Amino acid sequence: MRQIEIIRELESKRERARLGGGQKRIDAQHERGKLTARERIEVLLDAGSFEEFDMFVEHRCTNFGMEETKTPGDGCVTGHGTINGRLVFVYSQDFTVIGGSLSETNAKKICKLMDTAMKVGAPVIGINDSGGARIQEGVDSLAGFAEIFQRNVLASGVIPQISLIMGPCAGGAVYSPALTDFTVMVRGTSYMFVTGPDVVKTVTHEVVSQEDLGGADCHTQKTGVADLAFDNDIEALQQVRRLFNFLPLSNREPVPQRPTNDPADRVETSLNTLVPANPNKPYNIKELLFRVVDENDFFEIQPDYAKNIVVGFGRLEGHTVGFVANQPMYLAGCLDIDASRKAARFVRFCDAFNIPIVSFVDVPGFMPGTNQEHNGLIKHGAKLLYAYAEATVPKITVITRKSYGGAYIVMGSKHLRNDINFAWPSAEIAVMGPEGAVEIIFRGKLDSEEAVDEKVKEYREKFASPFAAASRGYLDDIIRPQNTRWRICRALTILRKKQVENPWKKHDNLPL
Repeated sequence: MRQIEIIRELESKRERARLGGGQKRIDAQHERGKLTARERIEVLLDAGSFEEFDMFVEHRCTNFGMEETKTPGDGCVTGHGTINGRLVFVYSQDFTVIGGSLSETNAKKICKLMDTAMKVGAPVIGINDSGGARIQEGVDSLAGFAEIFQRNVLASGVIPQISLIMGPCAGGAVYSPALTDFTVMVRGTSYMFVTGPDVVKTVTHEVVSQEDLGGADCHTQKTGVADLAFDNDIEALQQVRRLFNFLPLSNREPVPQRPTNDPADRVETSLNTLVPANPNKPYNIKELLFRVVDENDFFEIQPDYAKNIVVGFGRLEGHTVGFVANQPMYLAGCLDIDASRKAARFVRFCDAFNIPIVSFVDVPGFMPGTNQEHNGLIKHGAKLLYAYAEATVPKITVITRKSYGGAYIVMGSKHLRNDINFAWPSAEIAVMGPEGAVEIIFRGKLDSEEAVDEKVKEYREKFASPFAAASRGYLDDIIRPQNTRWRICRALTILRKKQVENPWKKHDNLPL
């Protein structure tokens, strides 16, 4: 009889935990266009795969009448499941329970989940929808945040970490997503900021909305804090599933491989005319990316930030590959502060998780101007240089058109331990463009336009031609554009078991 009572109590508590803050608050969540914590997990994971733990955890706070507001689970759902059959750990904050605020106990749930994920070597996806620290618990709540941050740092480079911002995320709460590998937001319903509009108004007298201060478009277009933004919860969760499919489970696992019917030796004749004859005319580098990867499946990261460089994941012969490419459509493909930081972080992620890096280079140099120089272009550009030089994964570079000056060195040049470097016949590799070089070398010595044109032609043939770099061994081969895919595939095949070790160190001192 006692056992029957316990089973009834068990089912009662389970039902109460599933209801979170109650039907009224669930309805309010839906009215805002948001899914509940559990609904989000159902969309994210394979059907029936979620296994929850710590469902019955309750807070221990007795301040301000909190003993009267206990809910099983305490506003955070934690557990594990699968995405396309691959293990993943998930926590989802429940805004219907005390605003999803972080308590000492639900922080411990998250820490326990992250500790387990690191032990078994599986990614963590955190779904954030919280009013921040639970004020009634005081410093205990802040301690909970700190414990989570510590684990974010320890897990960095060990297991992939993805943050989904699907509601408010303010104050100290923003630092956990900032420490993870990828951050995804939802337009109109999510925002992130350290201090809210009211505090901003009080301190600086600026009047700003939550959306303008820290909405999805702000962080994906201006700050680069978020990587991707989508229009609703469903789309965001589905795209995170897609991103997850490209990632290895941990730094000890190989990159995932999926079967493909796309032949490695596929010839793309359209690439022969991709680069315009006029060296000053732009073209869309994404056309090259989509035509090179398996089945045109390219997943871009930070598509709305620093558009002069493109980074993202694709597959070659079924294996995940990270791509970095200058984009001539924006700022002529110049490297600036934002592009350098964006690409450097992506390169370091790929290197941490054994994902080969393929770079497509068309870069006229670093962005000139006082704004760039005064804001630290030197140090930020050095981050990209450092990332490529440090990386030990297979590295392949294809120069499609221009590669000038310091930007040539930074973008995966042979001199930074790059494995295989190709160039298209249209490539120009030099200290600077032929026109600028002639102007400096022959300043005041050429008396006609015809003479200038002749020297420009001579400089281009002697120095800017890809054969000059190839003759010195800085290029491994000059290839026809139509053969780019299969030449990269062959290169990756021989590099698959590459082993290179950096000198022992406690850690590096990246130019932050």
